[in-house]
Amino acid sequence: MAKVESTSSKKLSAIYVFGDSTVDPGNNNNLYTLVKSNFAPYGMDFPNQVATGRFTNGKLTTDYIGVKKELLPPYLDSKLRSMEDLMTGNVIPMAKQLEYFRECKRRLEGSKLGKEGTESHMQKAIFVISAATNDFVVNYFTLPIRRSYTLFTYQHFLIQHVKDFVQNLWKEGGRRIAVVGLPPMGCLPIMITSKSNNSFKERGCIDKYSSIARDYNQMLQQELQSLQLNLPYPGAKVYYIDIYQPLADMVQHHEKYGFDEVNKGCCGSGYIEASFLCNNISLVCSDPSKYVFWDSIHPTQEAYHNIFLAARSTIDFIINDH
Repeated sequence: MAKVESTSSKKLSAIYVFGDSTVDPGNNNNLYTLVKSNFAPYGMDFPNQVATGRFTNGKLTTDYIGVKKELLPPYLDSKLRSMEDLMTGNVIPMAKQLEYFRECKRRLEGSKLGKEGTESHMQKAIFVISAATNDFVVNYFTLPIRRSYTLFTYQHFLIQHVKDFVQNLWKEGGRRIAVVGLPPMGCLPIMITSKSNNSFKERGCIDKYSSIARDYNQMLQQELQSLQLNLPYPGAKVYYIDIYQPLADMVQHHEKYGFDEVNKGCCGSGYIEASFLCNNISLVCSDPSKYVFWDSIHPTQEAYHNIFLAARSTIDFIINDH
């Protein structure tokens, strides 16, 4: 895989990433949950095949943005102690993300940075929010929660939470906030397996579920534009990052990217395995770089890298738009 130059510059002090398993670098390692990935074969493409807790075979899209470190550190890692680590950026779980971020901010204010230095640091940082995929795939499409919501009201429910989170980050001093849209959910192997009539034979994307992602992304962009037009904080900006089209393009035109397999994951059967179902006794494909998906939900390092390349111009714009 080609080496990517760092996007870091003097205009960027840190990257703080909030979201679900698609951007988690290992916070779940420190939580009481079965949904972990700190074991083989996860991380098989890292040196010495170290499983970091990332739900893939190597790096995530956010790791390629890197400021000072090759990999973004998880905030809940017990080894994350130095101010340098805190000032580099991190990924924290959605459930307590704002609480952890406020704790992080207090630690920075109590360091040699002080309040004024921390304020400057936050203004030069980029905040990335990547959420809602699990809310649909694991919750709305699977659990009885959908009985309480129509699809439309559930979409608005999630978007309102995103808007509230953006505004809370602005209150805490963040100024450049990027919100990531949904992927083509109907192309995820787990969705093809669970929602297709021919789940193990004629496999392919189910547009019914991808169209839901398209609708959500359009609504999200409209709401973010409205936020931008009614900003209460000087210099505050919000941006949208599209991952739908890059991933859809990899599936639809896989030969162009060098992929051989697009509708099942590399780990196990590739149909249903994820987290603890993808483990050290699972069969693993010989070359993950030929697969779009690592397990039944998460892309491979190669796919994450392609998403980064597709979003590179947007990321560079955000970094320099200050």
